[in-house]
Amino acid sequence: MAGLTKDSPLPTEIKLHQHSRRLEIAFSDAARFTYSFEFLRIMSPSAEVRGHGPGQETLQVGKREVDISALEPVGNYALQPVFSDGHATGIYSWDYLYHIGEDEAALWADYLKRLAAAGASREAAVALTGVPKAAAAGTPHQAIAVTKDAAPARAFAPLGTKHKL
Repeated sequence: MAGLTKDSPLPTEIKLHQHSRRLEIAFSDAARFTYSFEFLRIMSPSAEVRGHGPGQETLQVGKREVDISALEPVGNYALQPVFSDGHATGIYSWDYLYHIGEDEAALWADYLKRLAAAGASREAAVALTGVPKAAAAGTPHQAIAVTKDAAPARAFAPLGTKHKL
């Protein structure tokens, strides 16, 4: 059984879009969800994020620019992404991915509300080591632009093999 129940929709197509930082999954019931890498990271089903029980959740902050550096199938029932921030312990079952896809708007709104209540940000903290005090204090300074090359989507067809990106 690949889902938690015999009626669980199963993925028919999985695409990783690195440039736009999105994972796209089509399911056997014709549902199709596109998840941002940030959303997947903050919704990780791992104990590190969710804790071991109610009230033990850890608010994930600074994950806006997170990437997925590897995507590994787990048996015939889940995916395990490896994120650029080192997080690699979340096992995303097909049922869990379907659930967060269906409820993405409410889950995202709740996350933003918890971030605001904590006075936290989606932006990663930037260390200002080696930056002149005037620049760190907001005095005009030279901006540095960071860009990424466009990358085509990567499709994962046969499950059961490890996919390094």
